[in-house]
Amino acid sequence: MTSTRTDLKQFSSFAEFYPFYLAEHTNIICRRLHFVGSSLVIALLISTFATQDWALLWLLPVIGYGFAWVGHFFFEHNKPATFKHPLYSFMGDWVMAKDMLIGKIPF
Repeated sequence: MTSTRTDLKQFSSFAEFYPFYLAEHTNIICRRLHFVGSSLVIALLISTFATQDWALLWLLPVIGYGFAWVGHFFFEHNKPATFKHPLYSFMGDWVMAKDMLIGKIPF
């Protein structure tokens, strides 16, 4: 697994972090797995509220992080940024998904 000195860097803003985040997601399969996980999280949230089956909520992190981590460990071959920068990484997942949807980042 690759590791860079940037992993230890403290970012002062999300705008500063996001280019680093994208550099950690160059593998298209990894990005697609992130997108699938994020999409399933939205679907699960909708289903949970529609059915009011609150027990489903425990699946959110399993689905959201599960797909992303498979992408990192098996395709990107790096450690997820979540371990060092949890809030910015969470935000990055959603911004990257949006950027993929609008064609700013290859899907």
